[in-house]
Amino acid sequence: MVSGASSPAAGRQLFDCRDAYMNELEAMAAADPRVCAVANDSLSSAKLKNFKARFPDRFVNVGIAEQNMVGVGAGLASGGMVPYVCGAACFLTARAMEQVKVDLAYTRANVKLCAMSPGMAYGQLGPTHHSIEDLAWMRVIPNLTVLVPADPVETAAVMRYSLEHEGPMFLRIARVPVRCVHGDDYKFRLGKAVQLREGSDVTLIANGLMVGCALDAAQALEAHGVSARVLNMSTVKPLDREAILNAARTTRGIVTAEEALAAGGLGGAVAEVVAQEHPTPLRILGVPDVFAPTGTAQFLLEHFGLTAAGIERTALDLLKYEG
Repeated sequence: MVSGASSPAAGRQLFDCRDAYMNELEAMAAADPRVCAVANDSLSSAKLKNFKARFPDRFVNVGIAEQNMVGVGAGLASGGMVPYVCGAACFLTARAMEQVKVDLAYTRANVKLCAMSPGMAYGQLGPTHHSIEDLAWMRVIPNLTVLVPADPVETAAVMRYSLEHEGPMFLRIARVPVRCVHGDDYKFRLGKAVQLREGSDVTLIANGLMVGCALDAAQALEAHGVSARVLNMSTVKPLDREAILNAARTTRGIVTAEEALAAGGLGGAVAEVVAQEHPTPLRILGVPDVFAPTGTAQFLLEHFGLTAAGIERTALDLLKYEG
C-alpha cells in the first residue's frame, strides 16, 4: 500500500477517462513503432479516429467480430507488435471470453485489452450493453492482469505502465465522467493500493468511479464521528493483500464498492483474503444478483446505492451506528 493525496486544484471538475487513454495511446504510438490498435468498428466510442488518421498502417478494424479482434491482437503480439485491443467492455469480454482465455492468457500474449465504457455507462441501451460481469470473469483467468483506474491521472499512468508490462492486461476505461482523486505527481505501482485518506474506524475500498464516492462518503461519516480510511484498489489482480489485511487488523470493518456485480469482483477478492487470513466484518457494495434495468448511468448507480450516500449508509450499518 502507498499513500497518496487527491489534487486540490482539480475540485469538482469532471473528466472522461477515455480522453486520457486516447492521449497516452497516441503518444506511445508516436514514440514506439510497435504500438498498434485493433478495434471492432468502434472508432467513436473507443476514441480512435485520430489514431487511425495518424497511424493508418498501425490500425486494424475487424468489424463487429470481437472473437476475431482478440485473435488478431494475439497474432500481432506474436509478430513483435504491442496491440491495444479496444472495444466496448460488454462485448470484448462476453463475446471473446474463449479467445481472451486461450489466445492471450494461456500463451501470455503481450496484448492490452482496453475495455471501454464498462459498468453501466451504456445505461439507456439496457442489459445487453451493461458490463457488470467483466471483473468477475477476468479476475479468475490465470496470467491476466486486471486494472481499474479511478480517474484520468491514473488512467494515463496505467496506460504508460502497460507498455512496460510484458503479458496480457485488462484495462477498464471509464466513460462516466469522474473527478480527479490523484495529484499530478501520482505514480502507478502494480499491485499496490493507494491510501487516499487515513481512518481508524472503517476502511472503504473502491476502484474506478466509486473511489470519488468513497472519498465523499468518508467526509460525510465525519459528522457521525466515524473515521474512515479510503483505499483506491485499482489493481484487482494482482491484489494488494497486505493493504487489505492491514485494514482488517487496524479498523473495525471493511466496505468495498465497485460498479460491477457484487459477486466475484473486487468485493469477492477482498472477501477471499479476509476469510482465509483475518476474518473481519465486511460489506460488499455492487449490483446484486440481477440484470441491471434500463436507465441513465446516474439513475442506475443511485438505484443500486452505488453513491457516496450508499457507501455512508453501508459503513454505518457495518459499525452498528445508533447515533
